[in-house]
Amino acid sequence: MALVIPLAKGAGPISRQVYLGLRGAIVQGTFRPGDRLPATRDLAEQLGVSRTVVLLAYEQLLSEGFIEGRPGSGTYASQIFGGSPRAAADSARLRLSRFGSSAAAAASSVDFPRRPSMSLRYDFAYRRSGVGEFPFAVWRRILMRRARKASVRHFDYGPPAGSVALREAIAIHLRRSRAAVCDASQVIIVNGSQQALDLAARVLMERGDRVVLEDPQYQGAREVFRAAGARLHPVPVDREGLNPAKLPASARIAFVTPSHQFPTGGVLPLARRLALLEWAKKGHAVVIEDDYDGEFRYEGQPVESMQGLDTEGRVIYLGTFSRTVFPALRIGYLIAPKSLVPAFTSGKWLCDRHTATLEQETLAEFIANGAYERHLRRTRRANAVRRTALLEAIRKYLQGVEVTGDSSGTHVVLWPNGSLSEEELIARGASENVGVYGIAKYFLKTPSAPGLMLGYSGMTEQQIREGIRLLAKAIG
Repeated sequence: MALVIPLAKGAGPISRQVYLGLRGAIVQGTFRPGDRLPATRDLAEQLGVSRTVVLLAYEQLLSEGFIEGRPGSGTYASQIFGGSPRAAADSARLRLSRFGSSAAAAASSVDFPRRPSMSLRYDFAYRRSGVGEFPFAVWRRILMRRARKASVRHFDYGPPAGSVALREAIAIHLRRSRAAVCDASQVIIVNGSQQALDLAARVLMERGDRVVLEDPQYQGAREVFRAAGARLHPVPVDREGLNPAKLPASARIAFVTPSHQFPTGGVLPLARRLALLEWAKKGHAVVIEDDYDGEFRYEGQPVESMQGLDTEGRVIYLGTFSRTVFPALRIGYLIAPKSLVPAFTSGKWLCDRHTATLEQETLAEFIANGAYERHLRRTRRANAVRRTALLEAIRKYLQGVEVTGDSSGTHVVLWPNGSLSEEELIARGASENVGVYGIAKYFLKTPSAPGLMLGYSGMTEQQIREGIRLLAKAIG
């Protein structure tokens, strides 16, 4: 019988390639148990190799039990795999843990980052950051210098809490820009804010604990807590964010985005921040503050963090460089109360030992030498111009449509008038080559009205204006 075994230069010894080809044919059922294999001379002729090469492959298969020789008869596939071909590798029914079951269920609802199924010319995707404006030349110079000068110890395991230099640089930056009250010992470096959320769930809660979420809310937080077995308690938001008057009597954790509520964009006023902290104090709860885009504010004074208002050590502050540097960096951080630092440090070690060291050292220098702050100023100015273009275009082409979330961040939410559903609005936009995104998926309870999220940080002013003009044309 003819047998095709692809052989390639540079893919290892030919005898090894023949062995792997035959082994795969046996395991996958091409050769059933008891089937006769080609004679070594015939197979060598088919493959264009020497018989010695095939003999070496057969000897290896024989020693491992994949084939068996019968004197005077030939070589046969072993009976070890039973009477039928092996099933496909992904057909086994494996039992999932509660976490695995929750994670699998989340796959149908979480808005995982992925390339869109179709390319739209005017795409208001909120995830896009101004990567094109990032000073990559500066970053590369620092990275290469760090790599050249690194000693052997820099390539060993690093401290679980992260680079001391980076932790210090972050603490200094947050004290100045976000009015945080912290020192470097409280900073834990993580692989993005998503790992910070996962750590918080592992360190702080037991299965069955109640967790308060804004409604709507960031899906990544919702599904982490759901997978950890939390009882989710949604609290509706209004134009100023979470309303503390609607909080339950008690909960273990409250997760909030006070500086720019995700996705509606409300900014939690001081009175509500203090009320939330008082609620946490009375109920012995922890507040997780996600400051995912607090660096971008365009009206009034910067809003100080809730962590800076906390006098009892009840706030865990999360931040990320995905929005301000670039997402592929995968470096975020959490600021833990001093009493929780040992638990979070140990939790980080148990998860993955530590975050990549060279990237941390590069980022630390990037912040310390002022390049990060200069980049933030340029990005704020560029985003402010885009924001102005967006709001002017909305006023011109979508008169009377309510907009929320425009005072900060890099996206706004439109609340269209009329009877069109969210799906119809999105489809009509796509028909005009405009990408807009609904917010219903972020709610635990069905929203009363459709809303469209429009990100603008990855677009030019001209694209923004034309995109809004076409969107207005599409939705009437």
